[in-house]
Amino acid sequence: MKSILIFLLMPFMLLAQIKKDSIKVFYLGGQSNMEGFGYVKNLPDSLKKKNKDFFIYHGNSVVDNDVTGGLGKWDVLQPGHGTGFSSDGKTNQLSDRFGVELSLAKKLQELYPNQKLAFIKYARNGSSIDSTGTTSFGAWEPDFKGGKGMNQYDYFLKTVHNAMAVKDINGDGVEDVLIPSGIIWMQGESDADKTEAIANQYYSNLKRLMDLMRATFRNNDLPIVIGKISDSGDIEGGKVWKFGELVQYNQEKFAATQPNVAIVRTTNSYKYSDRYHYDNNGFIDLGKQFATKIFLLNTKNTKNSKKASLN
Repeated sequence: MKSILIFLLMPFMLLAQIKKDSIKVFYLGGQSNMEGFGYVKNLPDSLKKKNKDFFIYHGNSVVDNDVTGGLGKWDVLQPGHGTGFSSDGKTNQLSDRFGVELSLAKKLQELYPNQKLAFIKYARNGSSIDSTGTTSFGAWEPDFKGGKGMNQYDYFLKTVHNAMAVKDINGDGVEDVLIPSGIIWMQGESDADKTEAIANQYYSNLKRLMDLMRATFRNNDLPIVIGKISDSGDIEGGKVWKFGELVQYNQEKFAATQPNVAIVRTTNSYKYSDRYHYDNNGFIDLGKQFATKIFLLNTKNTKNSKKASLN
């Protein structure tokens, strides 16, 4: 009788053992307006609390050639993942700032009501893609060889590899399968304030970087949404980014010519907390815009896949 009972229960036991959770994961990257300069104290009540159903792996943001770059650990999403956040890989230290992640998560949960979701974030204040004009803030140039040869691209790789290697990101005892579902990129200001040549190279630099990021997630058609840079005009002469129009042109070119890419343009209407960074309402709206754009790209891909399977 006991052997018959075990035989009958075995399929259910096997199903329990192989149960896995599918989690859509989105990468957030770029420079300061992705890092986040909103003030937590001024958040609306709807975004002030922990989002217990949303997890984030936030890589430690540092200058080039710092071995602590990219260290992080999975944690529940809450305010404090803006500039000043840090991690030693064991403990996360929240800051008093936030970025697009809070409103982005809230909007994505509305768009994907029955789907588990997560972020991987690594962004660096003041960073450029082109290393020829980089300052102390750092660069994303993949072939960077300065100093110890470590830069923002290396920290991106470390952040992503360490995050994706974790098999149970929420500690519920069920293995998690992380499904890369998009790259969200807000950057370009630091390639717009140095030389005309660097600004003119932004399209090719951005394309190469995004191609490599897609390859890191093993999906050459992974959806990408970029934020169009804007200018506060809060400087004598009225232009903070001397070659901003060239970078904007190259961002538009990238969105228009590359597959599965969208661009957010509402940044030109945002107010600023200083001459470089959006105010709280700007970060909140930008998160919502990013969510809508990345959702539409993924929805389009799903429809195309269904059509292809029918043909």
